[in-house]
Amino acid sequence: PEPSSLYEDVAEILISEEAIQRRVAELGQQITQDFAGSEVLMIAVLKGALLFLADLVRHVDLPVAMDFLAVSSYGAGTTSGEVRVLRDIDNNVAGRDVLLVDDILESGKTLKYTRELMLSRGAKSCSIAVLLDKRMRRQTDLEADYVGFECPDYFVVGYGMDVAHAFRELPFVGVVKGDA
Repeated sequence: PEPSSLYEDVAEILISEEAIQRRVAELGQQITQDFAGSEVLMIAVLKGALLFLADLVRHVDLPVAMDFLAVSSYGAGTTSGEVRVLRDIDNNVAGRDVLLVDDILESGKTLKYTRELMLSRGAKSCSIAVLLDKRMRRQTDLEADYVGFECPDYFVVGYGMDVAHAFRELPFVGVVKGDA
């Protein structure tokens, strides 16, 4: 679809492009302070975190390595909640400070699994940065170390988040018509 038609499908902009960029810069400064003297391995959880990682890494004034992980959570609505790694990282995490970067923290199952996986591989630390936190959806005791924004209980798109592979490229976070 053409950009104009994508915008027409957005019922409401929840978080503006300007607000996102301002908050991402603040998170980058906080990460720079917290990891001073360390090289951080920043791992984007694909595909949703790609834009967030790209912007965030430019605000971290430290040596940074980047990697990418694709995971899938199966058994939605079931008790199993099995998480599978679809694309693993290339880097060895042993003895390193890892920062998992994801678009949204909802149930916490995927990020909890991913964090435990990095620690089991010998990561010195494994912190979590998310653009959005939907606390009301949490099914684990997991909390993110860095949160861009609290998110209301809407299905959101934009800034890397999609519905049926559309809307990822929007520079803001919005709600699609019919979901508000």
